[in-house]
Amino acid sequence: AVELGNAADAKLPQPAALDACRDLLTLTDSGHLADLRAAAHVPDDYSRAMRALGLYPLTRLAFASGIRRWHEETRATFAAPSADRLPSNRYAPAEVASLPQVPRSAAFQLPLHSRDEWAELLQRNAPRLVVDTATDDDRLGSLVWRDMGGAMRAGVDTRAPVAYARVAFARFAARIVPQLVYTFWFSARPPAGAFDLLAGELDGIVWRVTLDGDLQPLVYDSIHPCGCYHLFFPTDRVRARPQPESLDESMFAPQTIRAPRDGEHVVLHVASRTHYLSGIDVEPDRVAAAATRYPIRDENELRRLPLPAGGTRSVYGPDGLIAGSERPERFLFWPMGIESAGQMRQWGHHATAFVGRRHFDDPLLMDRYFERVRDGASDAPGAGVPVADLELGER
Repeated sequence: AVELGNAADAKLPQPAALDACRDLLTLTDSGHLADLRAAAHVPDDYSRAMRALGLYPLTRLAFASGIRRWHEETRATFAAPSADRLPSNRYAPAEVASLPQVPRSAAFQLPLHSRDEWAELLQRNAPRLVVDTATDDDRLGSLVWRDMGGAMRAGVDTRAPVAYARVAFARFAARIVPQLVYTFWFSARPPAGAFDLLAGELDGIVWRVTLDGDLQPLVYDSIHPCGCYHLFFPTDRVRARPQPESLDESMFAPQTIRAPRDGEHVVLHVASRTHYLSGIDVEPDRVAAAATRYPIRDENELRRLPLPAGGTRSVYGPDGLIAGSERPERFLFWPMGIESAGQMRQWGHHATAFVGRRHFDDPLLMDRYFERVRDGASDAPGAGVPVADLELGER
C-alpha cells in the first residue's frame, strides 16, 4: 500500500483490488501456501562472503580489542559526575500526533490494547533529552526531502523536532511483551578532524523501552540509526544472565536505571557532535517545564515522506539504507560482514555487533540477556524460551 501510494499511478492496482486478489488466492489454495511458509527464510544482515574475503577469524581480533576500549571509555563517561556535563537544549514529549499501526492477535498472544491505551503508553514512556549543543547539527529535527540540484536527499528540519515511534514485540519469560521504539534525528555528525571516518550526513538516536506484562519498564536499550553503539540499561526488575566467554559482542550495560514512577520521566544526556549517550537520569515532570516539546509520530511516515514538488517517496532505498548518509568507515569495517557500516538504515536492518551476530529487532534478544527478578529471586523455570520453540527462523 505504501509503494502504491508513492507511485501515484492510476494504472496500478489499488489496495482494495490487491485485498480481493489475496482473498481469492487464499480460498483457492491447494496446499501451496503451506509450502511457501515452510520455505520462507528471513536472511540476517551479515554477509558470509564479506567475512570470508575479509579473513574475519583474524581481523575480528583487532575489532574486538577496539570494542573493549570503547566499553572502557563509555563506562568512564557514564561514571563522570553529572556536573561535568554542559547541557544546552532540553526536549520533552508532547502529544502523540500520529499513532503507529499495532497488530492485534489473540492467537499470537499479542497485547490487545486500544488505540488510546497505546497512545498513552507511548507518551508516558517517551524520554526527555538534554543535548549539548555546539552547532545546528546538535538540534533535533524531522526528516524532510531536499532538492540538491535535481537530486533528492533526505535532510533534517531543526525547526520541527519529532520522535518517530513504532511498537514492536519481544519474547520475555515465556510471554509476549511490548516494546516502544523512539527515533530522534540530527542533521549530521560533523567531523572532528580531516580524517574522521565516523562523520557524515544524518545521525540520530534510537531509544527502546521493553515493558513487562504490567506495562512497567523492564529494560531500556539504545543504538544509533546505523545500528552502532548498542547500550543496555536494565531496571531493578531484571538481572543479567551469565553469558559464555567469547570474543563476540554481548550485552553491554554502562548503567542501570530506576524505573520512573508516576510523574517522572527518563532523561537522556546526549553529547555534542558524536551524539553519544553520556548519562541517564530520572527526573520529575516539572523539571522539563522549559523544554522544547516534540510530537510523537508514526515512524512509517518516513516510508511516504512528502516531496517538495508533490507526491511522496520512502526515505529508505530498496536495500533499507538512506542514500547520502554513507560513512568512510565502511571501507575499513567491511570485513565484519555488515553492508555499508555506519550508514543510516531502516528498522529490520540493524545489525548491532561487529564481532559476532546480533540484530536489534531480534524478538529473543532480551530473554537471551536478562531474567526477571522478584523479591531477589528469578522467575520460576521456563523463563528462558528456546529459539526452536518459537519457529522464528535464524533471527
